[in-house]
Formats: sequence, structure tokens, C-alpha cells
Amino acid sequence: MAEIPTLPRNPSVYLMTSSRLLVMAFVIVLLAGCAGRELATREEPGELSIDRAMILAEAKRALGTPYRLGGTTDRGLDCSGLVQRTYSRAGIRVPRTSRQQFEALPRVDEARPGDLLFFATAGGGKPSHVGIYLGDGEMIHAPGRGRRVTTTALALDYWQERFLGAAAPAP
Repeated sequence: MAEIPTLPRNPSVYLMTSSRLLVMAFVIVLLAGCAGRELATREEPGELSIDRAMILAEAKRALGTPYRLGGTTDRGLDCSGLVQRTYSRAGIRVPRTSRQQFEALPRVDEARPGDLLFFATAGGGKPSHVGIYLGDGEMIHAPGRGRRVTTTALALDYWQERFLGAAAPAP
């Protein structure tokens, strides 16, 4: 006949086990909270508004422009300067910085071409980068010093892990 195992008489064993479980649960919750939002997109072929078509045309014209911190001209653009200039030329005013844009503009669950995509690239979970969703899983953005306005695939883990949300200033 099998013996029934006995439990240790030392209560500190239970306390250590409970503490470990509590710490593990806390770490799991913390890691889940650090995960970014899912980057969801919606394609509507042939259904772009005039505003969105103008935004995308202006953003494409900026391709190849050098990156320049604080830049808003053909001599150089930073990410939020690209957005501000592109939207301004389509007749839509947006705030200057990516953080201001993220806080002020109406959020959407699914990005459509012409919408803004926000990322926490500088750590701390706050918006520090913005791009314009081009469609087909790509965005146009000003990536940083020494580079030029370009397109990039959103399927890259880098963007997926840092995505904060999307906004739709255009109708």
C-alpha cells in the first residue's frame, strides 16, 4: 500500500512558496502590461477620400528627404515634421510633436492609408516616433539622423513591439 506523503512542519516553506508564486504572478502581469497594442490595419481599395489621397501623395513626395531634428522643410524633416507638413499641405492642422499628435488626435482601432501610427522608440512607453500608414503593411516615416524619409514594413518585430496606437486626423 502506498504511503501518504506528509507535509513539512516548517511554515516558512509555505511562505517561501507563496512568495515565489506571488512574485511570478506579478512578473507575468507586468510583462503583459508592457506588450504593445496590436497593430491592425484595414485596406479599402478605391475608397480613399480626397484628403487621404492628398496626404499619401504629399508623403510620397517627401521620400528621400534627409532627416533633420526639428525639420519641417525640404532641407530636412523629422518624423513629426513630416506628418505636420504632409497634413498641412492637405489642409489639415496637426500639432507639432509626435507626443502632442498622439494626445490630441482621434484614435482608431484599425489604421487606414493616411492614418498616423505612433511608436515608443525611446523607451518609457511614451510616443516618440510617428509614421504615416501607406497601405499594404507599410508606412512612410523619417527614421532618424543620417537617414532619409523612407518606407518600412510594419511586420518587422521592431515596430510591432513598440506600437502604441493609430490616429485618424483625415476624414
